[in-house]
Amino acid sequence: MKTSDRNPAAILRSLKKYTQPAEQQAPADTGDHKEFTIDELAREASSTVRNVRAYQDRGILPPPEKRGRTGIYTDVHLARLKIIGALLERGYTLNNIRDLLSAWEQGRELNDILGLEVAVTSWQTPSVPSYVDYQDLLDDFGEDITPEVMTKAVKLGYIIPEGMRLRLPFPRVYNAGKELSEAGVPLDAVLTHVSLVREEVDKLAERFIGMIIHHLVDEKYGDEALPEGEDVPKLADFITRIRPLADAVVSDELGRVLEKSINKILVDRLANVLAHMEKKG
Repeated sequence: MKTSDRNPAAILRSLKKYTQPAEQQAPADTGDHKEFTIDELAREASSTVRNVRAYQDRGILPPPEKRGRTGIYTDVHLARLKIIGALLERGYTLNNIRDLLSAWEQGRELNDILGLEVAVTSWQTPSVPSYVDYQDLLDDFGEDITPEVMTKAVKLGYIIPEGMRLRLPFPRVYNAGKELSEAGVPLDAVLTHVSLVREEVDKLAERFIGMIIHHLVDEKYGDEALPEGEDVPKLADFITRIRPLADAVVSDELGRVLEKSINKILVDRLANVLAHMEKKG
């Protein structure tokens, strides 16, 4: 554990501003589908309850299942909500989106459509999130934790404040940061370089997925149409199986590049030492 010259209580007070006003429960997982209340659904989709209700009124979001007075939503609703949000960010209106979804649904099985939407929008990490409290954070990172570093970690999505605790969606990344910090690499530097790496990974992911869509969709339907008939559930099923394929390719390639880079840095350093020795000699 690192020690800090600053008062831990003062650091804790500076970090409390990141907490949410009330403890929030994680969505229920019923096996086949996660379940959400309307508040949980809006939060998961980075939307608002008002938007959810407006989209239902316009017929672009399916209604929830009623259990007593409570509306229960699932990952099907979350998938549709994410698609609506992404299209709105691109400048399309709700009327545009309604027309698009109506055209998409014509001649296609609704369950197949919703299944594809879920597959496309829920390709998330299999990591099981863990939780720490603010004192744990200080114990793990000590003086590396500042309001600026906290803001950066929250923006990157590695720490999510929930009430008086912190959710860690990617525990392995947190533990890696902890080890690097203990080894002497400043946490701020780790987060800065992670954000740069993320930009490159985004490009690699787009190329990989672009290749798949080109061969499975574009070559058959063109780039201005959507899959039809039995191709819809087939594509949804394949998308759910892409992750291990992509992980295998990326992991092996990353391992190869890391080995090459580490060897190069070591050789470069040895060459610098030899050059210095020659100058002294």
